[in-house]
Amino acid sequence: MEKIDAFLAEASRLAWGMPLLILLMGGGLFLMLYCRLIPFRMMRHSLSILQGKYQDPNAAGQITPFQAMASALASTIGMGNISGVAVGIAMGGPGVLFWMWVSAFVGMATKFFTCTLSIMYRGRNELGAIEGGPMYMVTEGLGKKWKPLSILFAFAGLFGTLPLFQANQLTQIITDVVLKPSGMVGEDTFISNLFMGMAMALLVSIILFGGLKRIAAVATKLVPLMVVLYTGSVLYIIFSNITAIPSMFALIFEDAFTGNAVMGGAVMQVIIMGARRASFSNEAGIGTAAMMHGESQNNEPVREGLVAMWEPFIDTIVVCTMTGLAILVTGVWETNSGNGVTMTAQAFGVAMPQIGKYLLVICVFIFAFTSLFSYCYYGSKCFTYLFGFKYRRLYDYFYILTIIIGAIVTITSVINLVDTAFALMAIPTMTCALLLSPRVMAASKDYLARLKAGQIQQF
Repeated sequence: MEKIDAFLAEASRLAWGMPLLILLMGGGLFLMLYCRLIPFRMMRHSLSILQGKYQDPNAAGQITPFQAMASALASTIGMGNISGVAVGIAMGGPGVLFWMWVSAFVGMATKFFTCTLSIMYRGRNELGAIEGGPMYMVTEGLGKKWKPLSILFAFAGLFGTLPLFQANQLTQIITDVVLKPSGMVGEDTFISNLFMGMAMALLVSIILFGGLKRIAAVATKLVPLMVVLYTGSVLYIIFSNITAIPSMFALIFEDAFTGNAVMGGAVMQVIIMGARRASFSNEAGIGTAAMMHGESQNNEPVREGLVAMWEPFIDTIVVCTMTGLAILVTGVWETNSGNGVTMTAQAFGVAMPQIGKYLLVICVFIFAFTSLFSYCYYGSKCFTYLFGFKYRRLYDYFYILTIIIGAIVTITSVINLVDTAFALMAIPTMTCALLLSPRVMAASKDYLARLKAGQIQQF
């Protein structure tokens, strides 16, 4: 196991080197400037789209743009917001939050481009049904000769969308908050983790085998609930320590450019950690959201991009920031061992001694399960692209099995595996977005001209 841990750690380090940082953050910055801040200038119109004012009931696709965004948020607003932020602060210090913000702002432009392309260049699977995602964006937009990039994305997506992290952290918080304090388990938690993994696998399978529409329906109901419950709890912690907020922001900005808090002055490592945690959290530039938005009932590609751009803002600027502030103002980041969700649980416990940890258990349960639904859909799309529909059920069974595996392995192995896969997924996604960016801009100018002329129909 130690050799596997070492191999995954080295793979993650190599994958998240300077070239990928330039591709993700530099590429996102280029797209933001190239589009002349369209995602920010069109926010009011994008809200009208989300309200359904421009929803064409006869458009191709399986789900509405709002359902696509809710389903994408079901995977992004998840354990990355609760555990990922804690891991980032523990490993990189408070300055990680600043670089997560930077990644999120450029990620809004990245999502605008990638999800616009997911509608512009949809393909058809072997059954003749419309499909979207980076696999099809590459082959339909760049041509068949670029198919190796599609294969790379789909192969990496098989591992990047496994439920290991969600299962691991849900098991961890139930053990730390419920089982150990009650004396139900001791230090050896293998058996209890195994049974929890099996229980999670059973619950998830009930939803998964219902298909995309059931996943979207569940996500649409649970995402607003989990956002309200979690944000309400975190805002209570923040306002209970409101006098400490200015100094915490000062600490974040100072550490972002010094790296002194944890990294001993290694600023570049703080930047890389911020980019890694932001990518894991909001998935901008990774390509998972493009798979979901590619299924949206929308014949206007730019409109889909304007919907998708909200995801990094909601996920990272809002939810991750609140988690980070809750951890910082309670001081647990200075004393905790940094085992992901355990740190966040301690912050909730310090701020709300009687019920804090139990509220977090409920939030983690909802966050983890909504992520599990969406991730299986992403992974199955990658699998069927590579191997066809004949063996699709085999992937579903494998996915459910990895829920059990995730419950019993170490958090470091899980993070390094997922980070490596996400890095590989970003290569084809960002390459496609950058090479096809002129076509997105042409479509944007056309759409904005028609909108200004009153030619865009409301329904």
